[in-house]
Amino acid sequence: MSVEEMVQGMIDALNDALGDAGKHDRGNNAAGTRVRKAMQAAKNTAQDVRKQVQSDKNSR
Repeated sequence: MSVEEMVQGMIDALNDALGDAGKHDRGNNAAGTRVRKAMQAAKNTAQDVRKQVQSDKNSR
């Protein structure tokens, strides 16, 4: 998977989480759980992107 695809996937996932963030702000605790899960996935994806970019840099 390319770095661009990884970043785009992260953007799409965060856009999906935006709806749950609004629900959480209105008091829906279950939506807050989904937001936390999305944030953890974004963190992991961001780390994967960093590793891939570093690997690409070192191999050139």
